[in-house]
Amino acid sequence: MAVTDEAIEKIKGMIVSGALRPGDRLPKESELASELGLSRNSLREAVRALSLIRILDVRQGDGTYVTSLDPQLLLEALSFVVDFHRDDTVLEFLAVRRILEPAATAMAALRISEQQLDALSAQLDKLGEAPSVEELVACDLDFHRGIVQSSGNSVLCSLLDGLSGPTTRARIWRGLTQEDAVSRTLREHRAILSALRDRDAEAARSWATVHIASVEQWLRSSL
Repeated sequence: MAVTDEAIEKIKGMIVSGALRPGDRLPKESELASELGLSRNSLREAVRALSLIRILDVRQGDGTYVTSLDPQLLLEALSFVVDFHRDDTVLEFLAVRRILEPAATAMAALRISEQQLDALSAQLDKLGEAPSVEELVACDLDFHRGIVQSSGNSVLCSLLDGLSGPTTRARIWRGLTQEDAVSRTLREHRAILSALRDRDAEAARSWATVHIASVEQWLRSSL
């Protein structure tokens, strides 16, 4: 394993130094192994590992390339890791979301377009006043994703997208067991949207915090 780690570090070093840039094709395996002082087996294992986390793209019959290194692509690995969370860590995921998402919502208040606001409003109108829990949770995910995307920060967007999975079950559970969960969620969505329309970053931040904290508070009392 130590040999593979060394191979990974050497390839990483080439990318960080600029010797290999996004979209570049790696030299032939034999040439690269010789250049880096590695065995072909350790190089092969390193390439396999780096392809799993979207650093390299292995194209059969064509060679191995450095990916675009776009944050959204690289953070796909986070979603994979997050899928292995334990139920007792959901509160920790919610706490991280409560830190990041209000900040993204405040940023969006200054950048979101009128067309995007109208689309979010239409989404809520289409949902109606008495949606099923499943419909509400699906809309909730899309609603917040649309806002975060408007923040203009692709890293923040990818991080929050990756963190949303573990909290989905908690939101469904809350909707099924808490009497006013559906109506409360709809009211909070409208309040966030209103703050965004007013371009009031602090009000948008506050309502997003309240929205996430209410799920967190309910889950803490239910465990």
